[in-house]
Amino acid sequence: MKTTAKSVLYRFYALLLFMAFSHGKDLFNDNGNLQLPDSYNIGWMGAIEDDTFVSNITIPGTHDTMALYGGPLAECQTWNLNDQLRAGIRYLDLRIFALENNLYVMHGVVYQHTSFLDVFDTIRAFLSEFPSEMVLVRVKPDLFDKDNVEKMVEKMVSNDKDVWVRSVMPTMGMARGKIVFVQKSSFKLGVPLLETDTKGDYEVTHIADKENTIDKCLTQAAEDTGRDKIVLTYSSGTGVGTFLGMFLTPKKVSEKIDPWLYQYLRRFFNDHPGSCLGVIAMDFPGIDLIQEVIKFNK
Repeated sequence: MKTTAKSVLYRFYALLLFMAFSHGKDLFNDNGNLQLPDSYNIGWMGAIEDDTFVSNITIPGTHDTMALYGGPLAECQTWNLNDQLRAGIRYLDLRIFALENNLYVMHGVVYQHTSFLDVFDTIRAFLSEFPSEMVLVRVKPDLFDKDNVEKMVEKMVSNDKDVWVRSVMPTMGMARGKIVFVQKSSFKLGVPLLETDTKGDYEVTHIADKENTIDKCLTQAAEDTGRDKIVLTYSSGTGVGTFLGMFLTPKKVSEKIDPWLYQYLRRFFNDHPGSCLGVIAMDFPGIDLIQEVIKFNK
């Protein structure tokens, strides 16, 4: 049999296996109504040992967490923040704009119908109900007057024992019930962040290329986690703004990537037992995909 024919048969066989494994699974979800099974373990971090450093936990997150508005070119999520937290998301990616004395949540120039204070109140209410959990929060100052964002946030959380702003990596026991800030160059409160992607990786012109990029990034993440930084990998992407991928909105990309990522994680978990992949930030994840990420902590 020719090599090309073997390759086609192999891909077909792999596709059949994937369909068998993922049939009926909630991997990509653009339904705004969260429906959790009665047995769903919302407080999944309760099973993590207190002496485990947060950098040693595989954590499901969302990219552009609050991007629920703005049409297909801008929307990256479908569940509101409370639903994301209840589904298991523990890393939030927030784009914040300072205007006068207020902090607004944005996605580019699109206002996301909420403020940073409202987001904080939602997280606090969740952690009050589930004190075994902690939530990583990354703040990205957006638009203009970016320097003022950190000053206003720092003032807002000053002396708040339930917010972690130190650069020292906490253990799970130290972080339970807390909002843990993650810092980068434009926002210096919290624990350091290491991103596995490189400039332009978010641009998607071919889905297969995006899959290869995620593979490379998660392989790097498995090598770099467990140190003094939170390691972050994005599975999200968009072709908007490119020529070849102009019709690949964030939702169109996720519709293809989320089922692929589920299969990839299953294989990685089996091939590399005991691995930690750090934070995986996703668009439109379903609950079964989120659970597949959480499974790495068992």
